[in-house]
Amino acid sequence: MDIVLYALTALLYGGLAVAGWRSHRHAAMRPMLESVPPVPAAAAPVSAPSAASGMSASGRALLFVALLAHGVLLHTTIFPQNAMVFGFAFALSAMFWLGAGIYWIESFFFPLDGLRLLVLPLACVASLLPLAFNGVRVLPYSAAPMFKLHFLIANIAYGLFAIAALHAILMLLVERRLHAMRGGMAQRHAAAAGNGWLSSWLDTLPPLLTLEKLLFRLIGAGFVLLTLTLVSGILFSEQLVDRALRLDHKTVFAILSWVMFGALLTARKVSGWRGRAALRWVLASFVALLLAYVGSRFVFEVLLHRAVV
Repeated sequence: MDIVLYALTALLYGGLAVAGWRSHRHAAMRPMLESVPPVPAAAAPVSAPSAASGMSASGRALLFVALLAHGVLLHTTIFPQNAMVFGFAFALSAMFWLGAGIYWIESFFFPLDGLRLLVLPLACVASLLPLAFNGVRVLPYSAAPMFKLHFLIANIAYGLFAIAALHAILMLLVERRLHAMRGGMAQRHAAAAGNGWLSSWLDTLPPLLTLEKLLFRLIGAGFVLLTLTLVSGILFSEQLVDRALRLDHKTVFAILSWVMFGALLTARKVSGWRGRAALRWVLASFVALLLAYVGSRFVFEVLLHRAVV
């Protein structure tokens, strides 16, 4: 049953990603085809291409089916027979499942095809990772209500920050393109020469200010959940080992990412911090969050072949 869910999930994510990239490739090639002088014959004029306005209804329906299949897959593989199996591959799979789900909700309100072309290939690869990296430990306390709450909040926070990081990458690409267009003659020629699949991709995005507003909403919601994750983790640790805080790699990087995201939101509120520096800070904060759990798990499970809680 699990292998069927793996195949279905990867097929749906991969098929939607390939279809999206092909449509944008054709959209990028269309202006070049239209620039060829027409054959002297009576033909209807070809309209100029327009940026995609978002996912089609059938695309959203297929993505919803992919999310359902991926969700069932995660549940059956992480919680087999009233136990719990987890590791860095499962963490990445859950992160991009939630990221794809957040994109699916956003797609009803904003044309974010450019984001889809990043999220779906990553979700496809992440959904298959547990097949290759399954050397994880069965946690004996997975039935504890406090742990279940901590696990749920932590994974939603990871998903929010993952989609926020992809927003930041797209915004950096848009800003780079805008600066090139506003630069000197050589830069403008280079930017014009670069009009192709990348320009077609970026043209599907909303205005930069809209992306910025979405980004900080995601970060704000993620920061609240990350705070709850740390608090619930401290409470759960106190119940389990009679210690409120254990300063291991996971805790140190989690607190570091919390401080970095908190500083970003504070600077945004106080001085309206924005631009490339803020976007790079978002990515640095997300890397710290990845190192908090996914990175440390990868080192222990894959490099050191040790199972840790």
